[in-house]
Amino acid sequence: MIMIPYSLDELVAMGQFLVLNTRRGRPFWRSFFRGDALPGGSKDSHPGFDAPLAAIGGSAARGVTVPWTLAISVLIGAFLMFSRLVLGTEPPLADSDHVVGALVVTVAVIAMAEVARPLRFLNVAFGLWLMAAPWLMDGSTSITSDIIGTVLGALLIGLSLPRGRRSDEHYGNWDRFVV
Repeated sequence: MIMIPYSLDELVAMGQFLVLNTRRGRPFWRSFFRGDALPGGSKDSHPGFDAPLAAIGGSAARGVTVPWTLAISVLIGAFLMFSRLVLGTEPPLADSDHVVGALVVTVAVIAMAEVARPLRFLNVAFGLWLMAAPWLMDGSTSITSDIIGTVLGALLIGLSLPRGRRSDEHYGNWDRFVV
């Protein structure tokens, strides 16, 4: 899962390339499978594989940042996956917490890619469910676990709203989606 955010900007770039190339009359499938070049393209100035390891590492992390809001969201998701052990909840509430926790972690990690940052808003829906689930489902063993679930849901909603810091990278027409 850790490689997903690092590959998303390349998928966006490929999609943009295919759209532009097709608009200029080039065959889509030929460009997809064999590649092509756009007129007016620029040379990539980032270091190649023969550069020092530190330079390659910095270049490889382009387009991925870890805002503190997403890092805490990952911790909330991980905690939810252990709620049965920590809070003593039972199915179906424990199962719900486990599934939602895994989804929260997945969404937060993918949203660390700047091109996928809007996906963090899915965690708002998961937060709403976390707030409602203790009151709608069986499996709660104490009012404390109900309150903790509700507080974690509210916290997840609050953490999903800010965008977080952004790098200096730009993504062409996709910049408008990095909200």
